[in-house]
Amino acid sequence: MTVEIDSNSGFCFGVVTAIKKAEEELDNSGQLYCLGDIVHNAGEVERLCGKGLQTITHDDLSRLKDVKVLLRAHGEPPQTYTTAAKNNVEIIDATCPVVLQLQRRIKKAYDEGVETEKNGGEKPLIVIYGKNGHAEVNGLVGQTNGEAVVIQDLDGISSLDLSRDILLYSQTTKSLEGFRQVVEEIKRRKTEGKFEYFDTICRQVSNRMEKMREFARNHEAVVFVSGAKSSNGKVLFEKCLEVNPRTYLISEESQLNPEWVSGVETVGICGATSTPLWLMERVAERIRSYGEDSPR
Repeated sequence: MTVEIDSNSGFCFGVVTAIKKAEEELDNSGQLYCLGDIVHNAGEVERLCGKGLQTITHDDLSRLKDVKVLLRAHGEPPQTYTTAAKNNVEIIDATCPVVLQLQRRIKKAYDEGVETEKNGGEKPLIVIYGKNGHAEVNGLVGQTNGEAVVIQDLDGISSLDLSRDILLYSQTTKSLEGFRQVVEEIKRRKTEGKFEYFDTICRQVSNRMEKMREFARNHEAVVFVSGAKSSNGKVLFEKCLEVNPRTYLISEESQLNPEWVSGVETVGICGATSTPLWLMERVAERIRSYGEDSPR
């Protein structure tokens, strides 16, 4: 049996940077707070917890004073920075540059809309194609004083006031195909006002999809490794499953079923942008051990 780990899987550069910053501070002081899970992978969170990283909530942040807090790659709304400054909390900002750029674009558009309204016009409606409640999306909505509307799929378009001018943006980890479908459907339904849309999807993430589909096609069985909280993982897993029905989703090696790879010659292992390489390597080792344990 040949077991191959997908070279395009694993942490994106935003997650790599966040973990590097966390490890540098932990190596220096042995203690650091992180606002939310640093990455949507329980194994990696547990590893860093062992080094002294403590995950906190926004309520915790409002009570902490004179400490250091890491902001993960997903980004945060302006209120988080205000709270930190008030409590003398030192921010270690690991917001992904792609997310940070998107936040600035949305804030600029919102501020321009406010000026338009002051001058007697109507603000455009800012719409974000993304997962409601996702950390990145919360940060994006925060740039608009909570006024942006989030739609998760085509059904969400029904909630929009299509008579208004609309500015559409996307969560950076959504699929290009889904974004295009939303764009076309709004175009089809909209009969008045302007509609501008901006493809703000991270290409490091979107380019993985087709590469991962090709990887899945080239193996008899595929094991997809992803944390249960990873939105990106759910999307990529579905893409693999579309081209290879023998694709199985797990979050750790203990969930493997030997029957999945019984009798196959090639097994592919891939994962989300939040899946650490060390975890995929553990899965590979467990699968290889099945072959070693079989009678000769």
